[in-house]
Amino acid sequence: MKPLKGIHHVSALTASAKNNLYFYTEILGMRLVKKTVNQDSPSMYHLFYADERGNPGTDFTFFEIPHAAKTYKGSQSISLTSLRVPSDKAIYYWEERLSSFQVTVEQPRNKFGRLTLDFEDFEGQRVQLISDETNSGVAGGRPWSGSNVPVHFAIYGLGPVRLSVKKPHKTKFVLEEVLGFQETGSYEDNGENYLVFSTGEGGTGAEVHVMEDLSASERPGRGSVHHVAFRVDDSEELKKWHSLINEKGYANSGIVERYYFESLYFREPNGILYELATDGPGFESDESFEELGKNLALPPFLETKREEIQAALKPLNN
Repeated sequence: MKPLKGIHHVSALTASAKNNLYFYTEILGMRLVKKTVNQDSPSMYHLFYADERGNPGTDFTFFEIPHAAKTYKGSQSISLTSLRVPSDKAIYYWEERLSSFQVTVEQPRNKFGRLTLDFEDFEGQRVQLISDETNSGVAGGRPWSGSNVPVHFAIYGLGPVRLSVKKPHKTKFVLEEVLGFQETGSYEDNGENYLVFSTGEGGTGAEVHVMEDLSASERPGRGSVHHVAFRVDDSEELKKWHSLINEKGYANSGIVERYYFESLYFREPNGILYELATDGPGFESDESFEELGKNLALPPFLETKREEIQAALKPLNN
């Protein structure tokens, strides 16, 4: 069985698809590569922002829950999502750009040998830009040339996710003994200590950072992260992972057909929801490269309900 290749996507919650679309496309310059619905609850949008074509490892996705309450931040959570940019110079570009949109940003600072910039979106979603200037490992995606952000500064992939947990040793066990990650370092930031775990070729696109957090458990809502997904080559590899997770005794979803990829979900002892997802077939299975994200895309099993689904959704023009 091959090692996991890195981070596949991160999925979060928003209360406003309209405002979310504006923030991630107009301010962050990412491409909306798929406008679809939550396949388990098709009355809500599921939006995918990524590089030019939604390559694996570049997708930051959002489920819209219009009346979602605010997030009460705490432990047992995915408490930070990173987005990769190509250089330290890009970090300073983004500090100025975000400030020009009245987004509150922290000062750039070094974490684990890389320059980073922390900020929150309009709902308090915790995001970090991370420079790849000194990075090696899993390659990033390809910036979208249609963005209003210069290509040489553009976001082009997902970086490390941060897990805030009460019992780090339990997360460490699952990452190492079940998912095959290796502990590759540690660092201190703002008085907190972090362990770094890597998989595959390593680097910013294949890391999980774990910190101990003994505060109350997070109450998720708008601005929280739902799950993180890790990359698997194909269906055959996913079947092997399914067998392994069963053998290890973890309750799981079984293999789920998501049309753009196949998935397997399970929850580790600190409550973090993990997904394993195949690299293909990808987002161009039902739309051309030029048309990605422009129309409401539905998997075949929902196509017969298109009128009903569209009637329940507020129009979202992009």
